[in-house]
Amino acid sequence: MDPKVYACGVLTVSDKGARGEREDTAGPLIERVLAENGFRPAAYAIVPDEAAAIRGKVCDWTDRQAIDLVVTAGGTGLSPRDVTPEAVRPLLDREIPGMAEAMRLASLQKTPHAMLSRGLAGTRGKSLIITLPGSAKAARENLEAVLPALAHAIYKLQGGEKDCGG
Repeated sequence: MDPKVYACGVLTVSDKGARGEREDTAGPLIERVLAENGFRPAAYAIVPDEAAAIRGKVCDWTDRQAIDLVVTAGGTGLSPRDVTPEAVRPLLDREIPGMAEAMRLASLQKTPHAMLSRGLAGTRGKSLIITLPGSAKAARENLEAVLPALAHAIYKLQGGEKDCGG
């Protein structure tokens, strides 16, 4: 496969985090796990649970900065302010339901509350976008479920022609 190091951006979605009232533990953890697995951290931000703020950052990173992998943390639950899926879904060219299913399945093995997660995955241009829960523990569990497929997914998305050897 392509030995390219893919750039990643981590976007934490949290009203309290954006106001400086809560330390973001999920975002830095996601960034660290991705770096340990060969991705190059290229962007990090915290935005409030507002669709316009989420969309603005995701579009900037995918369309202008050409970041290969954008991962969000937070806003995927059922709270009234949880709007990450609604903000991200209209931006996607294609959804990748298998990734979201794998994340929920992995979490369901730990807690029945995982079935409440509305996380999704998809593509925008040549970028892969994944939305994770906001807790560091759940974000790690979800990320680890899809981590083995991320580099290959980006490789194929960006025109890689080698077959999926398994």
